[in-house]
Amino acid sequence: MRVKLMVGLILIVAAGLSATDKIQPLNVKLGLWEMTSTTTTSGGSQFPPELLSKLTPEQRARLEERMKAKSADKPSTMTYKSCLTQEKLDRASAFGDDQRSCTKTLITSSGRKISLKLECVLGSVKANGTLDFEALSPESVHGTGHMSSAGADHTTNWTANYIGKWIGPACGDVK
Repeated sequence: MRVKLMVGLILIVAAGLSATDKIQPLNVKLGLWEMTSTTTTSGGSQFPPELLSKLTPEQRARLEERMKAKSADKPSTMTYKSCLTQEKLDRASAFGDDQRSCTKTLITSSGRKISLKLECVLGSVKANGTLDFEALSPESVHGTGHMSSAGADHTTNWTANYIGKWIGPACGDVK
């Protein structure tokens, strides 16, 4: 079992490395960026049974209550700051979360646009989707993401739109 797990991890890392070898980074400035993401979720949320089993009944009830409120197909908007480094740009995690539970496959890459296919696993929940970013200028990006997940007897779909603007070359405490 341990050998199979190790071989699987090696194959995933090798696939990720071969995808990142071909990346042509977006033509954008390095430094501090302000990102705004608007996400719409449909189909409800799911959590792996192994995660839910660790919660007390009260915690689980609060979590389910929050998820019901969020799953009403209402867009959720979040604005955050992100520090864009050359390393992030080179490995195609410039403006989206670089989730360790996800495998990225490069679809297209140019100085103007990058498209990735994502496959993520969190316990018994598996998600697949795409992430696209376009450099409108060296100081402005636009992106879209679409994900669909299945597991814990649900299917959930997410659509996200991103708008990013360059703030300046110094990131300060922002990572």
